Amino acid sequence: MMNKALHSSILTMTAVALLATLLSLPAHAGSENFGDYQVHWSVLPSTFLTAETAKANNLQRSRGIGIVNISIMQKNESGVLKPVSGQVEGKVSNDIQQVKFLAFRRIQEGDSVYFIAQYQYSSGELLTFNVTARPSGHSRELPVRFAHTLFSD
Repeated sequence: MMNKALHSSILTMTAVALLATLLSLPAHAGSENFGDYQVHWSVLPSTFLTAETAKANNLQRSRGIGIVNISIMQKNESGVLKPVSGQVEGKVSNDIQQVKFLAFRRIQEGDSVYFIAQYQYSSGELLTFNVTARPSGHSRELPVRFAHTLFSD
């Protein structure tokens, strides 16, 4: 059995690798401002992840499966954005209004906090995402809506 320090170190390296992969990939990304809070999002095909990163984070890597990544950021007293924890829920719909609910899971390592969900798509299909983020300790909902089309590689 792996000792706790080694296990923690492996988890940290895996989370850093996943975040670096998500941030470095050509993906659709954006953000919306809510005063002291911002909600950031990115959307990419799961095949953009390396097999190792997908396996380490229990993500399915396959054609026709996309990943949506959400982060809740809060401005501190200095105006610097910092990630905060919370809850994220949402759904994705296609152009004929077929709706699928997104099962977000929180990933936190160190100061980094993000929420990832996977969904199925058809290549060239326009999808609309309706996502609601709630920062921890606040009842305020931060709704974002964005659309994107993914293509299978």
